[in-house]
Amino acid sequence: MVISEKFKETRMNGATVGFTDDDGKGEYDIKDVPHAMRLSTSGTFIHGNYWGADSIFGSANTSHGCVGLNDAKGANDPNQPGAWFFDNSLIGDVVIVKNSPDKTIKPDNGLNGWNMDWEQWKAGSEV
Repeated sequence: MVISEKFKETRMNGATVGFTDDDGKGEYDIKDVPHAMRLSTSGTFIHGNYWGADSIFGSANTSHGCVGLNDAKGANDPNQPGAWFFDNSLIGDVVIVKNSPDKTIKPDNGLNGWNMDWEQWKAGSEV
């Protein structure tokens, strides 16, 4: 996946990507997600996470599709992994997600055209 946007801090609401509870409200609504970098137009981000226990990172799937990095509330602690990744990443950087059972992201879901082989890419330019 390719980073297409960066936000030092942003709001994430499950209702915007179809995760709703019985009342139609978002399953989550976090007003201050730190160090968020968009990976898809459908709502996949790599971002800091201050609300999860340190022991979950790399060992438990507790996400709704995002990639979480340990971080601090307020997005102001430069010593956190989320802050480091944010500060050392650029829009256009490729993020490779390993050990996930998900399929390769579709080329038209964000800046992910690099997932096409050359013949597909050339055929698309003729349209």
